[in-house]
Amino acid sequence: MRTIKLTGREATVVRAIGFTQSVLGSEIQDFTRMESEDVTDTLNGLMAAGIVESIPYREHVQLTEMPVTTFEVNPAYVQALKRALSRS
Repeated sequence: MRTIKLTGREATVVRAIGFTQSVLGSEIQDFTRMESEDVTDTLNGLMAAGIVESIPYREHVQLTEMPVTTFEVNPAYVQALKRALSRS
C-alpha cells in the first residue's frame, strides 16, 4: 500500500475535485480561491503522480485550457487519498 503525503495546496485541490464526480478546472479554481497559475501547477503535479486524471486525457494541462478541462481523482488512489486528507 502506498502512503500519500499531500501539500496544503494539493489537499485543497483534491477536496475540490472530490471522489464521486469529475469537475471542471474553473470549478476547482472557484472552490479553492487560488490563482489559476497555482491551480494549474498543482493539477499538473497531481497528474504527474497519477493521482488526478484529466478528461480528455492529457499528461500536462496548459494554463489556458485548465478552466475548460474536466478532472477526476484516479479511482486506484481513493482510499489512500481519504487517509491522507484525514491526516491533514
